[in-house]
Amino acid sequence: MSKSTTKKAIAFALKDLLSEKPLDKITINDIAEKAEINRQTFYYHFQDIVDLVEWICITDGDAVLKDNRTYETWQKGYLSIFQAMQQDKAFIMNIYRHAPRESLYNYLYRLTYKLMLDVANELCETESLNVREEDRSFVANFFKFGFVGLVLEWIEHGMQEEPDQIVSHVENLIRGTMELALKNAAWK
Repeated sequence: MSKSTTKKAIAFALKDLLSEKPLDKITINDIAEKAEINRQTFYYHFQDIVDLVEWICITDGDAVLKDNRTYETWQKGYLSIFQAMQQDKAFIMNIYRHAPRESLYNYLYRLTYKLMLDVANELCETESLNVREEDRSFVANFFKFGFVGLVLEWIEHGMQEEPDQIVSHVENLIRGTMELALKNAAWK
C-alpha cells in the first residue's frame, strides 16, 4: 500500500469510527484495527489522533477550494467550505465537541487565510496596487477572522442555516471592501 493510500485508509477508519463513538473515546488501536494496519504504521504517518484530524481537515479543505481562490470565485470557495463541512457533519461536529479547539481553529484559519491572501494578491496585481507583503497579510488576516467567526458560529448552532444564504450575506456585506482596504494600504 502506498503512503498516500495508507493515510487515506487511516482517515477513512477514523471517520467511520466517529459514526460509532465520540473522538475522545477513540484510540489509536481502534483506528489501526479498523484500517487493518498495526499501531506502528499509524505512528509512521501521524504523531497522534489530533495530527490525523488536522491532516484530514487540511487535505479535505485543499480539495474543496482547488480552483476557487480568486476575486471572482472566492464566494464559491467559501461556499464549498460550508458545503463540505455540511456533508461531513458527523466528523466536524465530533471534532468541534471533542478535539482540542485549536485543531479546528487552526485548520479554518489556515484554509481561509490562504483564500483571502490569494484574493488580496490578485487584486494588487490586477489593480496595480503597490502594497507591501505584510500589509496584504494584515488585510487577509482581518477578513480571515470574520469568515472563520461565521463558520464557527454556524457549527455552534448545529449547521442549521443554509450555507448559500450565509455566503450571499457575506458577499453583499463586504463587496468592494478588500479592494478598498488594499487601496488604503498602497504606497503612494
